[in-house]
Amino acid sequence: MTEHAWSLDTLAIHAGQPPEPMSGAVMQPIVLASTFAQEAPGKHKGYEYSRSGNPTRRALETCLAALEGAKHGFAFGSGLAASATLLHTLGPGDHLVCGDDVYGGTFRLFDKVGRPMGIDATFVDMTDPGRVRAALRPTTKLVWLETPTNPLLKLFDIAAVAEVTRAAGVPLAVDNTFATPVLQRPLELGATVVVHSTTKYLNGHSDVVGGALLTSDPALAERLAFLQNAIGAVPSPFDCYMVLRGLKTLGVRVRQHVASASRIAERLHEHPAVLRVMYPGLPDHPGHAIGKKQMRGPGGMISCELRGGLDAAVRMLGRLELFHCAESLGGVESLAEHPAIMTHASIPPEQRRAIGIGDGLVRLSVGLEDLEDLWSDLARALAG
Repeated sequence: MTEHAWSLDTLAIHAGQPPEPMSGAVMQPIVLASTFAQEAPGKHKGYEYSRSGNPTRRALETCLAALEGAKHGFAFGSGLAASATLLHTLGPGDHLVCGDDVYGGTFRLFDKVGRPMGIDATFVDMTDPGRVRAALRPTTKLVWLETPTNPLLKLFDIAAVAEVTRAAGVPLAVDNTFATPVLQRPLELGATVVVHSTTKYLNGHSDVVGGALLTSDPALAERLAFLQNAIGAVPSPFDCYMVLRGLKTLGVRVRQHVASASRIAERLHEHPAVLRVMYPGLPDHPGHAIGKKQMRGPGGMISCELRGGLDAAVRMLGRLELFHCAESLGGVESLAEHPAIMTHASIPPEQRRAIGIGDGLVRLSVGLEDLEDLWSDLARALAG
């Protein structure tokens, strides 16, 4: 299959997944074997032991790489397993620069795991690429950003940051979980490696935990292949199959997420109980122009700050029926959560406040339910 000739929707269904040669099965088989017979010592069919490589995992890695326009793909047992493996390309005395608004687990990984390993981290607001340049040191070995960010939905100009990192000879990692390759392809904008929590939109059904790293850099790919096998934080074949199954509807799902989230964000923007709405599709969003430039849609995530602070947020979350109060995002079902208490509790309160994560902030993952049903649920929860 000449994968480069096909659109993303087609790649999501077919890339890395030709019909199974023995039976002609059109769906990728789940190969549960932990080990593979060798014709002679060291002579095998490309697989030795399932930590090192598995046919179902290879199909997923090939498909994900095709979607991001990468030459190499690596799947992991969680998004944080992918992030931790990438962190292990650094060593004691190295430094990384990270966006100031990131998933709480990413902050915890860099601050509580990386620092004891001797890896220093600086967190900066990357809306101005000049701040990235100013934060670089001779020991900087990685720059990391999310865009849109979690949970404030700030947008960073990937191409502008990539210009800074390229001039400094530093790899740029972009967490593309919120946007997905349907809306944004960071490698085309100059990133070195793309990070995903496949738990979220890529799988899309809230029934798998997984992660991935995608790159076209041959030296980095060689190092990641070694670390993936050496550390061993790999997904099960069944989980790989589940993500592959979810990917087949990625395009249609993401487009519907965007359509519904855009309408809901507009209505929340006018609601008297809402102090401010953070959604890249709104014209007053500070990164609206950047979104128009580097994204094909503003995404399915909305954050809003309620008048009344913590009490108002807790009351709203307690009144919701269709939106479940739960962590995670990107599934067919709608979810609502309180970042300060839930997903970003690992960030110190003073740092949360400094970057704008207030106690009245609520994050919404808009699912695929009927738009009017979702809005009725939100309106009831916000009433009073």
